[in-house]
Amino acid sequence: MPVEFVGGLFPRNQLNPFGAYGQAPDLNYLRDLARAHEHAGFDRVLIANGGADPIFLAAHVASQTEQLGFMIAHRPGLIAPTIAARSFATLDHTTGGRVRLHAITGFAAEPEHGETLIDKNERYARADEYLEIVRRSWTSAEPFDFKGKYYEVQGKYYEVQGAFLPTKPLSKPHVPVSVGGSSDAAYHVAVKHSDLYALWAEPLADTAQRIAKLHAVAAEYGVAAPRVSLSVRLIIAETEDLAWAKAHRIVEQLKASRVGGSRGSDKGQSGGGQRQLAFAEQSERFDRALFLGTSTAIGGGTDSTSLVGTPDTVVAALLDYYDLGVTTFLNRGYDPYHDAVEYGRDIIPAVREAVRRREEAAVRLRA
Repeated sequence: MPVEFVGGLFPRNQLNPFGAYGQAPDLNYLRDLARAHEHAGFDRVLIANGGADPIFLAAHVASQTEQLGFMIAHRPGLIAPTIAARSFATLDHTTGGRVRLHAITGFAAEPEHGETLIDKNERYARADEYLEIVRRSWTSAEPFDFKGKYYEVQGKYYEVQGAFLPTKPLSKPHVPVSVGGSSDAAYHVAVKHSDLYALWAEPLADTAQRIAKLHAVAAEYGVAAPRVSLSVRLIIAETEDLAWAKAHRIVEQLKASRVGGSRGSDKGQSGGGQRQLAFAEQSERFDRALFLGTSTAIGGGTDSTSLVGTPDTVVAALLDYYDLGVTTFLNRGYDPYHDAVEYGRDIIPAVREAVRRREEAAVRLRA
């Protein structure tokens, strides 16, 4: 299966990962960064749910690009699902079908946004109902009613009557949906509602186990498993020594930013973040090129594990994950604009060519 590359439309200061979102968006920089990704051969860019509203940022940069797609982080529950369905359907039309809804439940409540549901499993249960309403809004030819089952017990549930969205998405059958998360509940939401399940990079053996679990859960529901996305930072240089020296410089800068108080309030740790820290207790390096130092430097969490080495080494490491079943790579670095240009020159074409050769070889074996 062909690979998809997703970059990141993030604030420019990636060495201050938790504090950079407090800045007003630099629209010219975002335009230039989006164009750099488009010219580099990325299929999409992820727009995170921190700082400015990602839907409006996507609308802005879509007007400045021609083909680049947008993977828009969206937290189910903060607005009504019918309103979200309308917003994404409208954006899908205005961008020419370049939108993906990326559902994230978060690892903690966000009372500053009106989010008071503390239990993570309950947030996934809510996301399940939320995404069902969103998808039915996108596809139903007639008004429909919906009354949630899980939240009826809690006295809190989604209920809509006569819901109908006259403007259906341009994308068919609907706007694509991806789901991220490491909790057991995330697998169930992903196989029911998404075509793409997003993981953070972990050691190969553990990633293989997680993909196997995804397929097992999909089999329980009698559906095809969603494709798999892997998020990992790429740190490359002309030689292995230069790449690792660069990685360790980045670690020191990340640590300095964290000590400087840029992280903001610490609301806890996600399941994925806990896994990162647990792996780091075993070793800082795994497999061909996986590096945990960039994750532990910020206390774990986010897509902060890295692949380090020469372009050839990093390409080989990405292909190791491809051979496990990963077909989407979400890659960004710590100097977003220049890293996007480098990845477009040194990484993306090489991975695509290697995948093409693998597919041709597979066809010959089946013949």
